[in-house]
This record gives sequence, structure tokens and C-alpha cells, in this order.
Amino acid sequence: MSNWKSAVVDADRNKDWKVRLKASLQDVHWSESLQSIVNKILDDEQLDASDGCILFETKNLNELGHLANLHKLAMFGNNAYFNSNVHINQTNICVLACRFCAFRRGPKASDAYALSIDTYLSELEKFSSFVNEVHSVGGLHPEWDVDHYCSLFERIREEHPHVSIKALTAVEIKHLSQVSNLSIKEVLIRFKDAGLTSLPGGGAEILDDDVRQVICNGKESSQEYLDIHEAAHEIGLPSNCTMLFGTIETAKQRVEHMIQLRDLGHRTNGFQCFVPYPFLPDSTRLPMAQLSTGQEILRVIAVSRIMLDSIPHIKAYRMNIGDSMAELALQFGADDIDGTVKQESIMHLAGSKTPLNYGVNQLAKLVTRSGNIPIKRNTTYSEFEEFVPVKEPRRLPVV
Repeated sequence: MSNWKSAVVDADRNKDWKVRLKASLQDVHWSESLQSIVNKILDDEQLDASDGCILFETKNLNELGHLANLHKLAMFGNNAYFNSNVHINQTNICVLACRFCAFRRGPKASDAYALSIDTYLSELEKFSSFVNEVHSVGGLHPEWDVDHYCSLFERIREEHPHVSIKALTAVEIKHLSQVSNLSIKEVLIRFKDAGLTSLPGGGAEILDDDVRQVICNGKESSQEYLDIHEAAHEIGLPSNCTMLFGTIETAKQRVEHMIQLRDLGHRTNGFQCFVPYPFLPDSTRLPMAQLSTGQEILRVIAVSRIMLDSIPHIKAYRMNIGDSMAELALQFGADDIDGTVKQESIMHLAGSKTPLNYGVNQLAKLVTRSGNIPIKRNTTYSEFEEFVPVKEPRRLPVV
């Protein structure tokens, strides 16, 4: 079983991936609709919004997936990454009421909750012997400030030093800066000093303020989302980024969303993983939205991989799209799946049926079935271990 390390900025991506990609592209006869895209890649030209729209409109999904998979193979070979993590959503009480959110509760709701630091640590204790990351996002609690989260992160670091902390979306950072009367950068520096490892990417939704006014009015603006992540990158906090698709946005707005993230990634080298996930409409107040088809999910994954050359990893978010679709996505440009998770509320309240009781062996088998090599990673994509699934004993038929 091999182990290796990578610089955080590289995140295990092959340094010569563009050379490898060009070599593989020249061995394929491409349709007319994709040949112009391939020509630009061969000529080292940055794909623009019109190219992204062509990718969304191309009729041959398998050809699109093949182009995306060649990108993935050039970057990572047959490796597909996962980690051992647990989600602990610290509170569902939120001062906002986004129309797409099935998780949020008002403070007087019968099922509203806010975990004390001791309760949070008790939850983490249940999983800490077999996870290396805790992932925490939640509502915008009206009374919690920066000091509260600093105390939480310090306790996690003290009691579970092997567990990295991925926590707080951009809108949570904005809210805490306002509550505590601190600048965004001051908040991030304090959290990093307290033990925060990286930021998740949640809350990007679609980086178009007209769309945001409908689906998440009151959240951070598109530019604020980008500015908060840029501030994190400037102080050495890497982050993920996301895209919620299938609400009211157009294909062009999806592409422009990707380009804004790509451009920031080129400036800062701070994004490590892009996580696109379809809207799940159960228990929300957004009746005009529709469930994305399986083909649309795979198309978004593929276009993401082709467009986002500054962001190393593309995640197949199985908590949202399910195990079977995640397995397919690993053949359409995705190279990462979310980890063991163990418990999760936000996606499951929105309608996800994905099992939460996965261990690393089951995840590794999912990766293997997709034709890839399972690689267990840490939070920042800097430490890696090839994981070989344990063979289960063959069950003899009962006679």
C-alpha cells in the first residue's frame, strides 16, 4: 500500500497534465461541435462563455463525457479520491429564510436546535477514532459570534488533534464578521489561529445576483462570495467552491458562474475542489424549480471538468446525487467523492436518500466499480494513501 504527499497548491495534480491532455486529444476523431473546443485547448486558449454554452448544448453526451474524462486522466490518471469524515451541522437556526433551503428553522420552531460546544464535542467523540475530518456548516445563529467558534475550534484541536476542521460557508463568515464587528480577514485569521483547516464551498448557489435575489435573497452577493474566498486564500486557508443548479438559472449563467470561480482560482491558486450539485426540491418554497435528470447531472460534471482548469478536483457529491450517479460521474470527469460522512442533515432534509453508514471499504468498492483506483486523502489534498478494499468472505449458498 503506497503513501505519498503533494503540495497543497497542486493537490496531487500531474504537473504536466496539459501535455498529457493534448497528446490524448489528438488520438480522437471529434464531432464538429466539439472540434472547435478541442482546437482551443490544443492552442492553449482559455475557453470562454460561448464555448461553455456549446458544451452544454452538444447532443452527444458520451462524447462530452469522454472529453471530460480525458481531462481527468491527464490530471490524475485513474485515481479517485475520498476521505474519512463526519458532518456535524451545529445549528439549524438561521436569521435568513432562503427559498431553496429545507434545513433552516426559526428560533421558535419545535425542531430548532443549537448544539452547545460540549454537545458538539460529544457528537464528534462518537466518530473521532475513525475519521480525520469534521465538516460543519449550519444556520446563521443570531447570538453566536466569532468567540463562540474560536472556542469550538480550539476545543476540537485540543481534544481531537488528528481531526482537521472544514467549517463555515462564506455567508456564515460574513454574518460572524457583522455580529462581531470585525473585518472578513480578521475573522478568518482568528479562525485559522484557532484551528480551522479550510473552508467548504457552500453558499455559492449561482453567482448571478438576479438569480440570488429569487432563490436566496439576503445572502451574500456574488462578489462577496468571491471576496471572502479570496481573503481566505490570501492567508493560506484553501477552500472548495460549489454550484447549485436546477433552480431558475440558465446554462449561460452556469457557465458564467464557473468562469468567475476559474478566474479567482487563477489569481489565488486557493480553490481545491469544485462541487456541483442539483437542487432537491422536497420541503422547499421554490415550486418553479425542477429535478435535474441524470443526463443533466452528468453534463454539468463534464462541463465543469472541461471549463475549470484552475481548480484541481471535481467532486461527485454522492450525498446529493446518490451512489449510482456518483459512480457514473467518476467516468464523466469527476475524480473525487465525498467521504464516509456518517451523519448529515441539510441534503437529507431536502430529499436525499443516500445511505450515511458507509465505511472506507464501501467507498473504495464504489470507486473500483467505476474503473478507478481508490485513494484516501486528507482534507487539504496533501497526503494520500492507495486504499485496497478488503475482500469479504464468499457466502456459500444455504442448502
